[in-house]
Amino acid sequence: MTQARRAPEPVAQPGPATFAAFEAAKGFMPADEGLALYGAAVRAARLGLPLLEVGTYCGRSTLLLADAARAADVTVITVDHHRGSEEQQPGWEYHDPDVVDPHSGLMDTLPAFRRTLHDAGLEEHVVAVVGRSPRVAAVWGGELGMVFVDGGHTDEHATADYEGWAPHLAQDGLLVIHDVFPDPADGGRAPYRIYCRALGSGAFEEISVTGSLRVLQRTGPGI
Repeated sequence: MTQARRAPEPVAQPGPATFAAFEAAKGFMPADEGLALYGAAVRAARLGLPLLEVGTYCGRSTLLLADAARAADVTVITVDHHRGSEEQQPGWEYHDPDVVDPHSGLMDTLPAFRRTLHDAGLEEHVVAVVGRSPRVAAVWGGELGMVFVDGGHTDEHATADYEGWAPHLAQDGLLVIHDVFPDPADGGRAPYRIYCRALGSGAFEEISVTGSLRVLQRTGPGI
């Protein structure tokens, strides 16, 4: 007797209003990577644990995580000092003068982030932690269903994000890394190096590749 084939699992899609808000929000993640992130968040949320994002900026990707969290009744934790990463400072390629605080003269993306969440009606599903990722990770005590690393792109910052947060990832949880470029001509190498480290650890298995977004699942202990 021929065994019936299982139908493929439907591709998860965010609500139209959320996706429109994502496309309108300040940020750098393209739509295809955003949809892959959303699908990973839906999968990770089934563990019933918080989803954590390192690198909030103005909340573009946070919207997708929050939409998935709302459906599963879990919470998104998003961590950022909101002073901008290296490439967002004055004189650099990704600097946006609209998010400079006129009082301090420094980058301050927190007000834009709060407006992004408010306008999308997703505030209650997100806990925003304003601080440096390693300091927050050092006092974090619970398990996580997802760790999405999209913070600073120097080796110092990417390594600290990985070493600080990956140990909190539950079995079967998802480690998602953005801006992974195997070819040095395409972008910075720090996210690629932590991606290689995760795979080389034997603790993670790659389950999805979309553009520069890599989704890995925890299969064992360690980092």
